[in-house]
Amino acid sequence: MHVVSPQIRQQMQDASWIRRMFDAGLELKQRVGADKVFDFSLGNPDVPPPAAAAAVLRGLADRAVSPMGLGYCPNAGLPSVRATLARKISAEQQAAVEARHVLLTCGAAGGLVTFFRAVLEAGDEVLCPAPYFVEYGAYAGHFGGVLRTVPTKAPGFALDVAALDEAIGPRTRVVVVNSPNNPTGGIYDAATLRALGEVLARRNAGRERPIFLVSDEPYRALAYDGATVPPVLPVSPFTVVVGSFSKSLSLAGERVGYLAANPAMPDVQLLVDALTMTNRTLGFVNAPVLGQRLVEQLVDETVDVAIYDRRRHAMAAALRGAGIRFAMPQGAFYFFPEAPGGDDRRFVELLLEENVLAVPGRGFGFPGHFRLTFCVDEQVIARAAPAFARAAAKAR
Repeated sequence: MHVVSPQIRQQMQDASWIRRMFDAGLELKQRVGADKVFDFSLGNPDVPPPAAAAAVLRGLADRAVSPMGLGYCPNAGLPSVRATLARKISAEQQAAVEARHVLLTCGAAGGLVTFFRAVLEAGDEVLCPAPYFVEYGAYAGHFGGVLRTVPTKAPGFALDVAALDEAIGPRTRVVVVNSPNNPTGGIYDAATLRALGEVLARRNAGRERPIFLVSDEPYRALAYDGATVPPVLPVSPFTVVVGSFSKSLSLAGERVGYLAANPAMPDVQLLVDALTMTNRTLGFVNAPVLGQRLVEQLVDETVDVAIYDRRRHAMAAALRGAGIRFAMPQGAFYFFPEAPGGDDRRFVELLLEENVLAVPGRGFGFPGHFRLTFCVDEQVIARAAPAFARAAAKAR
């Protein structure tokens, strides 16, 4: 008896390595005690929201319990919130984005699903560099899309624009870039993005169905050592930016994200109207109203990025001490080091023997590496350092 579809059954069999390690961690914590487990598996932001968030929440309390305070709102989001986001996005993207170009979504994930539903037909290809966020394939596959990946350049995981160009075919519909990147922490520089834009301009010439460039930017606010995240909207008229406040404001559970369409795009309002409809018909209906109100007042705030930066340096010190090679992340809160011995799955098993939870790189389409998140206290990272060294020694 078949109670689920073959496609979903396959996705269940290929379940996210992140979740597998998270589940393994729960069992391990029950067995040996949570204080003896070093969990670097899940990118769950733990830095407190900005201090102003508490006052904003208290100020929203009376509005929330008023009639319609927590009722439905327009599918595209509260008009005042869209206008506030348009101002911020215009500054970040160096483009004249108006409120009508912005759609509030249930997180960046909900934004991607909403976008794919609006533009993909069965057999269309979504192209992205590897390593990549593990859910892209499922998001596109729900609507008949096929994920194709192109490896980045070692050792710093730079975009291979020539390889992306070569991978574009007649069914390519979307190119997705994620910067700062999960899992590498890399930031794609402006010159590389301009080169990608030139490729898309050439490839889109004469096409009836354009190739969209989607920039997935939930980690935009988390950049270190003076690094900046270049604007992407000027790169191509067919660009859409996806963002959220899960990391910048530590509001991951509140599920507030957005889509912003390039105002220079032909038929841009048609696309936004389509996105508004798919946002509704996929069952999202509207982004959480309380979360939208929070974002409206906190949009220019960020978490204390210095906390993540200190953890970044602590993790780098632990890896260096273990002789593990890595590229220093420029943003986000992940490391993607080389697996000692070359076998990422085996090395993650060796780490597990030391009560350290990590995720093998094959889960991100890039074997031979493994992912660590530094959403944990610096003392936890320091205490894990000997375990990294022991696991690395075993692998060698």
